[in-house]
Amino acid sequence: MRFTKMHGAGNDYFFADGRQKGVDWPTVARAISDRHFGVGSDGVILALPSKTADLRMQMFNADGSEGEMCGNGIRCLVRYALENGLAKKPAKGPLRVETAAGIKTVQPVLTKGVMTAARVGMGKPILRPADVPVDVSLLKNPKQTTPLLDHLLIVEGMALHVSAVSMGNPHAVAFIKQPVDEFPLHQIGPKVEHNTLFPRRVNFEIVNVVDQKHLLQRTWERGSGETLACGTGACAVAVAARLHGLIGDEVDIKLPGGTLHITWDGKGEVIMEGPVATVFDVEWAV
Repeated sequence: MRFTKMHGAGNDYFFADGRQKGVDWPTVARAISDRHFGVGSDGVILALPSKTADLRMQMFNADGSEGEMCGNGIRCLVRYALENGLAKKPAKGPLRVETAAGIKTVQPVLTKGVMTAARVGMGKPILRPADVPVDVSLLKNPKQTTPLLDHLLIVEGMALHVSAVSMGNPHAVAFIKQPVDEFPLHQIGPKVEHNTLFPRRVNFEIVNVVDQKHLLQRTWERGSGETLACGTGACAVAVAARLHGLIGDEVDIKLPGGTLHITWDGKGEVIMEGPVATVFDVEWAV
């Protein structure tokens, strides 16, 4: 089976034609994603036909679990599909991509005819705690419908104040004073991911505020561990930061693998812009 390895700001996946029959994709994802016994990636993303959009996306994390959406992966998926004849760019407007988190729009950005970046319409953030989802029975007010901001979690003796945002997948965002590079993410991340507050597990972001236009972020990604970038996570961070009054409508978020530009007016759809890069093609026996 032929795969193409691509990354968006260091968030790397293997891409394949998902129309192939009889493939145990969770097993393939675990095997090829292993960075010691496989090739190494954050997971596998499939290009599939869609009845409601130009393309359908299905993704599997490195542990074989299926994810709803990946902001960096969807940019790469569009380039993969266009270059391999699995989708056609509309004459006008962006491509529409069906995901488990709804239909997203992707506008390619070309450099000398090559897609090197994209702008993605990520949809409106989901802020009602029960819909993130959060186990509202654990809240002081189980009927809370306003955003859950600065909820106290004690993890390994550390006090974290997390804000819950869904971008089609759940995120817990913590703004911290400690430099993100010094935070023990590999120790704390798994504990937050599996905290009982989050019934479907959660992606965990730690954030430093540089100024109103710049944030620093690291992510512990549900099912994959620490990743060099997380597109849905950057969107969740921007939403949480704006709700806290820390930023305006636009912000650059620097992650270990690169920078993503996020726009949100506080009401409508979140827009993400970031890079796309192809690494190599590989044949993998399944």
